[in-house]
Amino acid sequence: MLNLLRKDFIALKSSLWMTLLFLVVFSVAFIPKVEVSLYLVGIYTAFASLNLGTMIDIKNHNHKFLVTLPVKRKQLVQAKYIAAILYTLFGVFASYGIHTLVTFAMPELHKPEYSAIDLLAPIGIMLVLSAIYMPLFYSLSKKGAAIINVVFMIILIGLAQPTAIVMNMVKEKGISDDPMLILVLIGILLLFAASYFLTVHLFKRKDF
Repeated sequence: MLNLLRKDFIALKSSLWMTLLFLVVFSVAFIPKVEVSLYLVGIYTAFASLNLGTMIDIKNHNHKFLVTLPVKRKQLVQAKYIAAILYTLFGVFASYGIHTLVTFAMPELHKPEYSAIDLLAPIGIMLVLSAIYMPLFYSLSKKGAAIINVVFMIILIGLAQPTAIVMNMVKEKGISDDPMLILVLIGILLLFAASYFLTVHLFKRKDF
């Protein structure tokens, strides 16, 4: 499993500058103008990183090679889901770090203060996106996966304003003060787990 994760991050090494570019571009675009920019920067950076990681697999035909190794397809899927979680944590915490620096360096922007528990919101949204994206990625052909990547990026752009509204509501209520939000987070984890089992099922049936 560790070697499979290393494979993903070694493949991404040459494209690391693109991940950092995503982070910078989204920060510049959202931080000065959007109150809940912490959420949007984190989600966009994380999903762009996941998108990049999957496209590298497609470009290099990694799955055709990996399925010939003495590795279960279930393990290949597990590694990709763990990588999705790592991308999520990187995007959200990198966004939190940048917003913390901006709060000190540019107080005139009046960025809101966030607690650690507030980070659960963008993490949850990213897990939902991953849960929808992963079964599609593993079940589609090269051409289909490329189309899905474009569609998801368009959806993310379109959801920027609705996401901002929802995040403002979450910020006003506070996650820890609303039992319904706790249930939503549990539901997200269950959806992520269900997505994993569905993806394993689809990938085991796929021919290369």
